[in-house]
Amino acid sequence: MVVCGLACWRCRWLLPLLLGLAIIMGIIALAGRGWLESESEPYVQQASLWESCTRGEEDLNWSCESLMDYGWGRAAAATYLVGFVILVICFALAVIAFSIEILRFNFVRGIGGLLFVVAAFQIIGLVIYPVKFTEDIPLMGDNMFSWAYGFGWASTVVVIGCAFFFCCLPNWEDEVLGNIKPTYYYSSPERAPYLN
Repeated sequence: MVVCGLACWRCRWLLPLLLGLAIIMGIIALAGRGWLESESEPYVQQASLWESCTRGEEDLNWSCESLMDYGWGRAAAATYLVGFVILVICFALAVIAFSIEILRFNFVRGIGGLLFVVAAFQIIGLVIYPVKFTEDIPLMGDNMFSWAYGFGWASTVVVIGCAFFFCCLPNWEDEVLGNIKPTYYYSSPERAPYLN
C-alpha cells in the first residue's frame, strides 16, 4: 500500500528549518575570514567581507586593511547584510505563519516574494566582492575564494529554493491542511477471479 500526499501537518516545519539553516550559513559567511585565502603555502593573504590581510613569507603577524574604505566594499557588505536582515525577518514571519492553526497562504506567498528579494541582495553582494576585489586589491601568490564565501553562496541557494517552495505552497493548501483524504493505491499481481 502506498500513500500519496504532498505534505503533512508535522512537515510544515521543514521550510522554517531550512530558513534557519540559511541564517546559520549567512552568519558563518558574515563572520568568516575565509572569503579569499592563499591557495598553498606560504599563506600570505586572507580576506573577509570586512577586511583584507596580508603578511610576508617570514612574518607571523597579519597586516590588515579595511575594505570599508572602498565604495565597492561598503556596497558588497551592505547588500549582503540587508539580504541577511530580511532573511531573519522572513524566518520570524515563517515561524509565525506556520504556528497558527489556520495557515494564511497569501501570507506564505508574500514570504516567498521577500525571499526572492533576499536572494537578489545576496547575489549582488556575492558578485560585487570578487569582481572588485581582484581589480582593486593586489593579490599575492595563488589565491582562491574559500569556505566563508562558499557559505555565502550556499545560504543564497537555500534561500532561492525556499522562495520557490513558499511561493508554490498555496497551490497545495488543502493537502497541507489535511482537507483532502489521501489517495491509496493498491497493487495486486492479478485481478481477483470473481471480478472476471
